[in-house]
Amino acid sequence: MASQTALINVMQKASTYASRGMLRDFGEVENLQVSRKGPADFVSRADINAERTIRKELSKARPDWGFLMEEGGVIEGSDPDAPVWVIDPLDGTTNFLHGIPHFAISIAVMETDTQGRKVITAASVFDPVKNEFYSAERGKGAYLNERRLRVSGRRSMAESLFGTGIPFLGRGSDEDHDAFVKQLAKIMAVSSGVRRNGAAALDLAWVAAGRLDGFWEKGLSIWDIAAGVLLVREAGGFVSDFASRDKSLDSGDVVAGNPSIHGDLIRHLRP
Repeated sequence: MASQTALINVMQKASTYASRGMLRDFGEVENLQVSRKGPADFVSRADINAERTIRKELSKARPDWGFLMEEGGVIEGSDPDAPVWVIDPLDGTTNFLHGIPHFAISIAVMETDTQGRKVITAASVFDPVKNEFYSAERGKGAYLNERRLRVSGRRSMAESLFGTGIPFLGRGSDEDHDAFVKQLAKIMAVSSGVRRNGAAALDLAWVAAGRLDGFWEKGLSIWDIAAGVLLVREAGGFVSDFASRDKSLDSGDVVAGNPSIHGDLIRHLRP
């Protein structure tokens, strides 16, 4: 691997610092202060503390940049033309609160191109339980720790393993839930399996690493997917919405997969 750039080093340092308190909280999760944002949507002290630590570390390194954060919302940078940090301080909060050791810190750098489109130029997803740090910069490839990543080479749906997110209380209408069940039935019938792991950033990182051959989910927030989208693309995979458009960052609808599987996955997901 080529040596990490200064930008990726900054992101790794912020993630590592934030993870220390997070792992302490995870060890005492039954005593953690938790509040409700909405139906089946929770925020814990761990989310808030991690976001505060990440923002502090990133601000020291790039003081002019703005922030788009799950808990803290939008914070304008002093330079309106500077990039924006897109942060999910604890992707997989429900796993965390149930003592399930599968969650991550997701950080992305977002810029705007000359046509006004959102572009992710750097990304990191850190799994503190496994000590796995996924990173990518646009045009420079994707890495897991020091290993270059490549999406899987599987060519058929029958041998492919997929990840997804299942709608739940407060997420989507009854019609959305029914539509998902139909999609799931289609993929179950033609694949080697479907996993619901509970952390979209890690699902996308696993597609980049070839652990999953594809992933789909609707209605995600930009901080859930910004880093993962770049990881998949820099590992040689495809990412789109359900209509094969490059609109996932705007819509929150994501279909990701290796080049052989992506198109087939979309076709099977269509009504």
